[in-house]
Amino acid sequence: MLLREEADPRRYVPIFIGSPEATAIVYSLQGMETPRPMTHDLVTMLLIELGASISLIEITELHEGTFFAEVEFAAGDRTFRVSARPSDAIALAVRQEEQPPIFIADDVFEEASLVFDEEQEEEQIEEFRDFLDQVKPEDFV
Repeated sequence: MLLREEADPRRYVPIFIGSPEATAIVYSLQGMETPRPMTHDLVTMLLIELGASISLIEITELHEGTFFAEVEFAAGDRTFRVSARPSDAIALAVRQEEQPPIFIADDVFEEASLVFDEEQEEEQIEEFRDFLDQVKPEDFV
């Protein structure tokens, strides 16, 4: 997964995610339906039934190459945060009628971000995507 900063200089944060999580995100983004609800669909249905929603996603920490996130929920006049893998948090976020913002803690962004020159941006992103297609989790140990 490649997260992009909205403001200039448009830094990028690459986050390695597994195939099941990537599939869950892509299915939702492309409006694909499965014969039975996936786990993220089930959680989304529960939130709707409980009158709760996701306020925001925040990538909060980076330890030894592993990203940590929190999902902030709103239910009535109460808000609370739950720890989650970034991929699961985003898989839930893309299923919301109004997609919540995704934030990255400043220190995590400084440590993990990449900056591409505008002219080379597309070429470098394509090279990076090729790298991600071939990299394995064991490569980061």
